[in-house]
Amino acid sequence: QVQLEESGGGLVQPGGSLRLSCAASGNIFEIDTMGWYHQPPGKERELVALITAGGRPTYADSVKGRFTISRDNAKNTVYLQMNGLKPEDTAVYYCNALIRLKGPGLRFDDYWGRGTQVTVSS
Repeated sequence: QVQLEESGGGLVQPGGSLRLSCAASGNIFEIDTMGWYHQPPGKERELVALITAGGRPTYADSVKGRFTISRDNAKNTVYLQMNGLKPEDTAVYYCNALIRLKGPGLRFDDYWGRGTQVTVSS
């Protein structure tokens, strides 16, 4: 009923930039917090950045000052601008959103995208 589709990943040299996008579609009534997580090779998935419906961001310490999360509520889309990329940023990046579906009930559920690969290498 809901799809989160990421785009914008790829290969970039250290110090370079990428912009990730994630568009939510489907039977959506309301979206609360949206965010980005990443899973480096051989490691657990971990938080990169979150943004509330009102636009308040939260960042992992490792990306503060380099990454910027933003959203367009009219388009149900969240973005991650990544600057000053480092080899340790190499990971699969996943979009996440708390979404309430149309219809009866007030519950928000967790939805995930399939992920997009970001590789930082010279």
